[in-house]
Amino acid sequence: MHINRLVERFLREKDVPPTKFGRLAARDPRLVLDMRMGREIGPEMEQKIRQFIATHAQQIDASRNEIL
Repeated sequence: MHINRLVERFLREKDVPPTKFGRLAARDPRLVLDMRMGREIGPEMEQKIRQFIATHAQQIDASRNEIL
């Protein structure tokens, strides 16, 4: 899946604000906005984002289940 679609899907499904995602995934709160505006993501950043999503998707679900 293309990295932009993967990020947008993660944001929507996990209800994470774009700035928070960018800050946590890459220490860049403008990451998602810049990607939406056409910013090209290099291979290292793409790998970092994919790793963040893979690691944190399950953690977010688990923490939400604890709250409920």
